[in-house]
Amino acid sequence: MFGNITYNGTLTEQYELLSKQLDALLEGEKNLIANLSNASALLNTFLKEINWVGFYLMDEGELVLGPFQGLPACVRIPVGRGVCGTTVAKEQTMVVDDVHAFPGHIACDAASKSEIVIPLIKNGVVLGVLDIDSPIEARFTTEDKDGLEKFVNILLKHI
Repeated sequence: MFGNITYNGTLTEQYELLSKQLDALLEGEKNLIANLSNASALLNTFLKEINWVGFYLMDEGELVLGPFQGLPACVRIPVGRGVCGTTVAKEQTMVVDDVHAFPGHIACDAASKSEIVIPLIKNGVVLGVLDIDSPIEARFTTEDKDGLEKFVNILLKHI
């Protein structure tokens, strides 16, 4: 489900192309903020039916807002709280079809109905999460999960 540019091929093939674009975009750059900013902008450009995409980074034991595209967001999220904090605690991707049914959901944008959060884990350490919200219930598929996890793996090699 890609936005402004049309790609031929399956969703899996489209995510492969997106990951290759990210790899080329970040080649040679090691600055964390620059790379996360470009990654969130790339996802915002290519994914459709989303209303927020960005990163939260671990800082002194909690998640702190990082580069993002969308409306202003919650600045700090404790580990274990909300979808993002639960993702950190479990160290695994979480796909939530209906955020209003998720216990302890933190509503930064009332329009959000579904969410996917992928942990950023490098050398066994959780650095933060990639968080993507959608105003559509059950927006994120298994193909999205797999494609976004590969996208994060490409990102991690540049940070």
